[in-house]
Amino acid sequence: MADGAALLERLAAEPQLAGLFLDFDGVLAPIVERPGDAYPPEDARRELERLVERYALVAVVSGRAGADVSRRIGVDGVRVVGSHGLELDPAADLWRSRIDAFALAAGWRDTERKGLAVSFHYRRAGDEGAARAALEEIAESARAAGLVARFGRKVLEVLPPLDANKGTAVRALLADKRLRRALVAGDDTTDLDAFRALDGLELGVRVAVAADESPPELRAAADVVVSSTNELLELLRCM
Repeated sequence: MADGAALLERLAAEPQLAGLFLDFDGVLAPIVERPGDAYPPEDARRELERLVERYALVAVVSGRAGADVSRRIGVDGVRVVGSHGLELDPAADLWRSRIDAFALAAGWRDTERKGLAVSFHYRRAGDEGAARAALEEIAESARAAGLVARFGRKVLEVLPPLDANKGTAVRALLADKRLRRALVAGDDTTDLDAFRALDGLELGVRVAVAADESPPELRAAADVVVSSTNELLELLRCM
């Protein structure tokens, strides 16, 4: 962790040369039973306002729709990319109707439709084992239909089969600003793509917000590990 602290200190010393990339759920906003109830605490909003003034770029790269994330954050100057980076892919819009049709046909009770993706949640299922087994069948149907299906924290996500992810979004935003230093904070499998996007930079810091549900690969790939959104907020206050 000492090496991680040194990396954070180096990044914070010259913020005008660096970008910060944060996930939304489980990073800025605590995980909640109902996804519609997820909002960042007011302290986190104030911290984002401060960071926007210091850093060359502050971005939120989320699995949610970008417009939804922007509304929930409510901080000017934060660059938001939704749908796991798909919103930067011009081909993604061609898949909206197919994703919507699949979501409707699946008939899952706790479905979150995101335009370019759909999430089937099972956090509130009475029998998580049975719910997971049922979602495995939905995942197979998605793959048979030519879609991408992957599991995260108590959720199955179905997306278009495009070469776009959180990592491609991070790389595109860094290139746009010509930045070679960055921090990425994430809590789930899809954030590993964003972690890998820092490979080869002059300075990269990977922060895992590692809850019990987070994949072990996330912790293993991180330079810094915190255990909650509150601990991440404390880290950001030092940036």
